[in-house]
Amino acid sequence: MVFPPPGGHTTEILRLLSSLSQSYCPRHYIFADSDKMSEDKIRTFEQKRAETFSNSQFTLNRIPRCREVRQSWSSSVLTTLYSILYSFPLTFRLKPDLILCNGPGTCVPVCISALLLEILALKKVIIVYVESICRVETLSLSGKILYYFSDYFIVQWPALKEKYPKSVYLGRIV
Repeated sequence: MVFPPPGGHTTEILRLLSSLSQSYCPRHYIFADSDKMSEDKIRTFEQKRAETFSNSQFTLNRIPRCREVRQSWSSSVLTTLYSILYSFPLTFRLKPDLILCNGPGTCVPVCISALLLEILALKKVIIVYVESICRVETLSLSGKILYYFSDYFIVQWPALKEKYPKSVYLGRIV
């Protein structure tokens, strides 16, 4: 499962995916239902990937956004709970081996759903969180949440590794 947010984060996650082997298949992309840009970028990426790997398989899945721009924090609690409830059946159906995400709030409900799969002893899902290259000194809100729940938490700046010892610093990877 992959979580591309709109804009530059989508570009980052697709760069990451371009270095993965064909064994990471099928890929299930999950993004917010209000995200109009990511679908086009993903389709273009997958069409190019299909030229290299003949068995390229992917799905596109939309879930409700946890928090819209300028939405109050108090009301975002409700929309996040709704997104978690919406995400669990999807995560249960897909039963991913690995979740790779890089910062959108959309990834938090699905990662929580994956943790529920593990708690219910249905499936162990490895969660890999890659903090965006633009996060130099502080983590994003998604990063602050998933730091405690991810199996691998990757940062791209040494200052973040110093502040967050569980993280893995690999340098610039996107």
